[in-house]
Amino acid sequence: MELVEKVPLKQQRNRIHPHKYALWVACASIVMMFAALTSAYMVRKSGGNWLEFTIPNVFYYNTVVILISSIVIHASYLAYNKAKMQLFRMLLGTAAILGVGFIVLQYVGWQHLIAQGIELKTNPSSSFLYVISGLHAVHVLGGVVAILIAFTFAITTRKKVTPRGRLKLELVVHYWHFVDFLWVYLFVFLLIQ
Repeated sequence: MELVEKVPLKQQRNRIHPHKYALWVACASIVMMFAALTSAYMVRKSGGNWLEFTIPNVFYYNTVVILISSIVIHASYLAYNKAKMQLFRMLLGTAAILGVGFIVLQYVGWQHLIAQGIELKTNPSSSFLYVISGLHAVHVLGGVVAILIAFTFAITTRKKVTPRGRLKLELVVHYWHFVDFLWVYLFVFLLIQ
């Protein structure tokens, strides 16, 4: 007969859910990737042959859009917890639209850069800008997909708040806040460098 160690209930409550843990590990690896890119940016900039240019204003607008989307998705989470399903669905759908809007504005910003003659291979400075903002846009796109999956859940769910539904939504909200704050960091970094 095999002995099974029982974990006291108090210790069980203090454990992080495996899905949350996996999300934070993924976020940490994304942070390391962008830390490496921004470090390489600074090292390469100090090497000379660096083209200075102004970031188009549309990047300010998409920063505002992603900040608003973060507020909206958090409000949707609060609405879910209060079982206000209609408001929850509306806010979650709005967050998805704002996420797509961010990506579209990112593309418009790249088009403004191209119109200024600053293309991907123009100079290392432009290459870094396209790579950093493009990789972030890919992560935002992943977040939009997660929001759309959550929206599908929102449409099919009844007026009952469940621990499983709350966990799924928390994962989406945490990831969305993460890509939001990551963009703010990257945008400020690109402005001051």
